Amino acid sequence: MSTRPVCVLVGAPGSGKSTVGAALAGVLGVDFRDTDGDIERLAGKPIPEIFVDEGEDHFRTLERAAVAAALASHAGVLALGGGAVLAEENRAALIGHTVVHLSVELSDAIKRVGLGAGRPLLALNPRATLKHLLEQRRPLYAEVATATVVTDGRAPEELAAEIAALLKP
Repeated sequence: MSTRPVCVLVGAPGSGKSTVGAALAGVLGVDFRDTDGDIERLAGKPIPEIFVDEGEDHFRTLERAAVAAALASHAGVLALGGGAVLAEENRAALIGHTVVHLSVELSDAIKRVGLGAGRPLLALNPRATLKHLLEQRRPLYAEVATATVVTDGRAPEELAAEIAALLKP
C-alpha cells in the first residue's frame, strides 16, 4: 500500500483546505490529515499560542517537520497550512506529488476566516494582511500545484467532487 498522499491541498487561509479536504477524503474513502493539526498535537497547544510563546520561526520549523513526516507517511488527503509553501524545502518536497491549489479571492477568504480569530498572522489589520498573504503566496501555490481549483462561491461538496474527478487516471 502506498504511503504517499492521494492528494495534497494548498491554498491561502480561507481557501477551504480543511473543509474541502475532509469532504474529498469522504468521497475517496481515505483518511484526511491536516499538518496544522499535527503541529498542534506535537506542540501540545494551539498554533496561535505557538506564535505567541515561541514565535513564527519556531512554528515554521515545526511546520517543515510536520510536512516532511506527512508526505512520507500519509496515504489519504493531506492539507498543508497556508504558509507551508513559503519554505523552499516544503516546495521541493512536493515535487512529484499531486498538489491541488484551492484558489480563493480576497472577498471570499475574508468571509470564511472572519477577522482573524485564531489566526496569528491575521491578528492585526486582517483585510490588509490577508490581501498581502494572497499576493505573496499565490505564485508559490502556482509553482507547486499540479491543478488549481477556484473555490469562490462554491460548496465544499462541489469542490470535492471536482477534485475527485481530477484525480481519476
